[in-house]
Amino acid sequence: QVQLVESGGGLVQAGGSLRLSCAASGGTFSAYSMGWFRQASGKEREFVARISSSGAFTYYADSVKGRFTISRDNAKNTVYLKMNSLKPEDTAVYSCAARRGTSSYLAKDYDYWGQGTQVTVSS
Repeated sequence: QVQLVESGGGLVQAGGSLRLSCAASGGTFSAYSMGWFRQASGKEREFVARISSSGAFTYYADSVKGRFTISRDNAKNTVYLKMNSLKPEDTAVYSCAARRGTSSYLAKDYDYWGQGTQVTVSS
């Protein structure tokens, strides 16, 4: 059983930056692909970014490409999401997720989820 805990959310002005962290415990972190998803109020959960178990491969939603960077430190059992040039439309609860095998952009493919961290971008 893998437990995931996100941190680093908050309130930031448009154009600002935040770095989210997701700390994992209870499993072999390096065996899991990781993803970040977000859900804005009243909207469906959407894919943001994903990273392979080794960290060699990363993929992004078109809406964040060039602004967000996903990375991981397997020695620290942590995955990160660096968010630059934030926009009001990035406001959402951001959650990390873990799955064995190839990373996926589909939320249903993930086995473990964190509780989420709120990111609010003011205009």
